[in-house]
Amino acid sequence: VSSESQKMVLFMCCRLLSLCILAPPGLGWYTVNSAYGDTIIMPCRLDVPQNLMFGKWKYEKPDGSPVFIAFRSSTKKSVQYDDVPEYKDRLSLSENYTLSISNARISDEKRFVCMLVTEDNVFEAPTVVKVFKQPSKPEIVSKALFLETEQLKKLGDCISEDSYPDGNITWYRNGKVLHPLEGAVVIIFKKEMDPVTQLYTMTSTLEYKTTKADIQMPFTCSVTYYGPSGQKTVHSEQAVFDIYYPTEQVTIQVLPPKTAIKEGDNVTLKCLGNGNPPPEEFLFYLPGQPEGIRSSNTYTLTDVRRNATGDYKCSLIDKKSMIASTAITVHYLDLSLNPSGEVTRQIGDALPVSCTISASRNATVVWMKDNIRLRSSPSFSSLHYQDAGNYVCETALQEVEGLKKRESLTLIVEGKPQIKMTKKTDPSGLSKTIICHVEGFPKPAIQWTITGSGSVINQTEESPYINGRYYSKIIISPEENVTLTCTAENQLERTVNSLNVSAISIPEHDEADEISDENREKVNDQAKLIVGIVVGLLLAALVAGVVYWLYMKKSKTASKHVNKDLGNMEENKKLEENNHKTEA
Repeated sequence: VSSESQKMVLFMCCRLLSLCILAPPGLGWYTVNSAYGDTIIMPCRLDVPQNLMFGKWKYEKPDGSPVFIAFRSSTKKSVQYDDVPEYKDRLSLSENYTLSISNARISDEKRFVCMLVTEDNVFEAPTVVKVFKQPSKPEIVSKALFLETEQLKKLGDCISEDSYPDGNITWYRNGKVLHPLEGAVVIIFKKEMDPVTQLYTMTSTLEYKTTKADIQMPFTCSVTYYGPSGQKTVHSEQAVFDIYYPTEQVTIQVLPPKTAIKEGDNVTLKCLGNGNPPPEEFLFYLPGQPEGIRSSNTYTLTDVRRNATGDYKCSLIDKKSMIASTAITVHYLDLSLNPSGEVTRQIGDALPVSCTISASRNATVVWMKDNIRLRSSPSFSSLHYQDAGNYVCETALQEVEGLKKRESLTLIVEGKPQIKMTKKTDPSGLSKTIICHVEGFPKPAIQWTITGSGSVINQTEESPYINGRYYSKIIISPEENVTLTCTAENQLERTVNSLNVSAISIPEHDEADEISDENREKVNDQAKLIVGIVVGLLLAALVAGVVYWLYMKKSKTASKHVNKDLGNMEENKKLEENNHKTEA
């Protein structure tokens, strides 16, 4: 038997007898912490003796029996690894007898012993290996699609996997720890170990009774575990749940939102409940209809009329006492123009015109004539040609957009032709101008006829036809007395007028030209001014006369007796004069 074998036999005998194994004084337990999958490094922690024969590593089974795994000779510097399947290709023993185990596993949590053997002694140094595995980040799974108020319901599961040792799971609401509370918070925790990897999976189920205060509140969970450097905590992502709660109030809206509704509009009523999920069907109550109309959350009224004004209501299908209402006013505007359309009247006729307005509120009225705004509504006691034209009565409700009405009156003023003829001698005395003034509508046609001899210098020069009037003039140089006849004719009548014109050599009185409409208005204005001044003077004189009469009346009363005495004296004087005359 070789010396190495002898030494080994000796070592075993000594170990079995527990007589020759020595441990250095003061050498206690030593723990090596390692992360799962890392390399475990265990120094021997013994001073290598000079007479060292070999070093060896072993681990102890749960029953205390040893399992040798590595051997290194001090002389040959060779390393041998025992045939232990779980450590195959994972061990490395250095020259200073430091043992390394790669790819740390949970099964590596054992008590390892470093043994240094001399010829007469065996020294041992134990090392305890602890392996830690950080769990996966916790995740909330199997989340509820929604939570209902006042009902205890599963919120979800918080899961954290592959942990060693196992950890604890904690639930949070808005960052605050949730503790079990009977009927409101129920937490069920369980853990499972994988028989192959020996890693733990922790699951915590939360049952929660929610309220409306939980709307948009974040829920999280965390796992607390132990690692090589101590206790650590990892948090999950936030989870926000849809909270279902019953409707407590209904509201009604009018769409589209308008400041005012007018006849012809389409109006949509929208009913809303403040529950979650919101109600999908409602009962709509129209004015004067006690029975509700079942509909979705909207009900549309098309082409509304004024009789649609009133209170509109809506309620829940299953809770009719929960009701909302709104008032709708349908604005309207009616306009009646009398007369309207095309109206034909004779000059001088009276024509009353009325524009009647009926509206839901005060309306503005504007009168236009030929696109020019009038200051007041037209009224015709005696029609003139200038009254003819296109009249429009327009009304609107300013507060209601688009609510306008208008009616038109096309007034035609007809008249038979009226003729007035004037003449004027040229200052040179060589010609005379004869003018035929015609008034009438439709426009009369003018025709001249000359009886007698005389040369026509300028024939039928016409003025523009304005307000039913125009004129035609002829300039002639009569050698003898002539007669000029003016004929005016329209669809109503034919009118003839004649004027005798003396020869150039015979002087005669000229007639003034016809006053134009513009001049006539100026003359009328001047006449009105003069009349006003005269009336004012007469009123002043009347007041002065009344004052003087009152004054004289008072004076007569005061001097009544004096006048009587003076009268008697006058009578005596007259009697004396008569007596003298008789004597004579």
